[in-house]
Amino acid sequence: MRQCRILAPCAMLGYGFPKVSFLKGMELKPDAIVVDAGSTDAGPHKLGAGVGIVSEMAYKLDLASLIEGSVKADIPLIIGSAGGSGAIPHVQWTKRIIDEILAENNIKGKRVAIIWADIPKKIIKERMNENKVETLGLTVKELTPERLKKTNSVVAQMGHEPIVKALEEGADIIICGRAYDPAPFAAVAIHKGVDAAFAYHAGKILECGAICAEPGTGKDCVLGIIDENGFTIRPINPKLKCTKESVAAHTFYEKDHPYILHGPGVVLNLKKCEFKETGDGSVRVTGSKIDFPSIYKIKLEGAMLAGFRTFVIAGIRDEYTIANIDEIEKGVVEQVKDYYSGIDKESYEINFINYGINGVMGDLEYVTELPHEIGVIIEAIADTQQLADAICATARSTFLHYGYKGRKSTAGNLAFPFAPSDVSFGAVYEFSVYHLMEVSDGMEMFDIEYYEV
Repeated sequence: MRQCRILAPCAMLGYGFPKVSFLKGMELKPDAIVVDAGSTDAGPHKLGAGVGIVSEMAYKLDLASLIEGSVKADIPLIIGSAGGSGAIPHVQWTKRIIDEILAENNIKGKRVAIIWADIPKKIIKERMNENKVETLGLTVKELTPERLKKTNSVVAQMGHEPIVKALEEGADIIICGRAYDPAPFAAVAIHKGVDAAFAYHAGKILECGAICAEPGTGKDCVLGIIDENGFTIRPINPKLKCTKESVAAHTFYEKDHPYILHGPGVVLNLKKCEFKETGDGSVRVTGSKIDFPSIYKIKLEGAMLAGFRTFVIAGIRDEYTIANIDEIEKGVVEQVKDYYSGIDKESYEINFINYGINGVMGDLEYVTELPHEIGVIIEAIADTQQLADAICATARSTFLHYGYKGRKSTAGNLAFPFAPSDVSFGAVYEFSVYHLMEVSDGMEMFDIEYYEV
């Protein structure tokens, strides 16, 4: 039976993994090592600022082990969404670190492929004029030529096609720009001739490492064994095991539909999937189906500067203050606006996050009982850092001494854990592009560059 084995070392490059697990995984003779390195989970900042999600030290530590393992076994190493967001600075950062590792270990005779995922704004504008760009998120503002112009960079999630092409061209290390998370895993299996439905469904599980196991962790290895009839997910660490519930649950991970999963040029239908425990801590999955829509769409991601942030962290342990928190915060905003009456109110905003009341759920919070203490973040976002600092400082001092009905003290509404209390955070970004764009096929927008070591 045609079969493909893929070793996933961790949920994200730089998260780390036990060396013993990785070595045991390599003993199982994988056809490739594949690791996801990116996400938009943390919001638009990493893409907008061109910085990584993890530290360079952790990133290089993981890469060194993965490169050593792939070279010894003579199998490909594939990195998805390099550097965190997969844009030019993230890919270049990844390339530099890989080149350092290869040079330090005197590794030669290897072919490296870089698959760029950056999309020229000119092309996006042309597709907008052709009504071939549509919004994805309800919270993302309308994409206009003006907002597109202010966007730092735009990447698109690639599917399996350019990665398969790089494998066909004999690449030993593949650095992918922004990629649909399961795509690098699916590409290996599809390259080996395995059904795309099983390849993509297995990729959906493998891209998060051992989170699909019990106890779940993103810092350990799993092996995916994909064949013509389905696939098996096997944890490497004997302390972990996969159950049908844990693997099925991870199938639902980060999806808004229980069994329909959309990707670049593919739609997975998992309604008839079956999950069976094999008795050795592994789970066998069958029944995955896939469709290929007639119109190929890729997801675009772009970030633009939204302003500059300053924030304060404070604690409140007074029942009267907590009971009147909404009134106090509204009053603080009004007093700040009155004080800075000569400044355009559209040039800044003041936000409060009340941890202990609704800091996580916001307006969706259904627990109404008030706690005995809360943590408050006062946030100011403004057109400049100087203005954000000023607005935040005034909001903080106003809140600290704000008088309200029933107050028994004369000051000290807030307790500050740090001095200085105000933190000038710096640039703030927002998703300006979070859209689908029509393309001719999965290869059109993703150029591949090769170089020999």
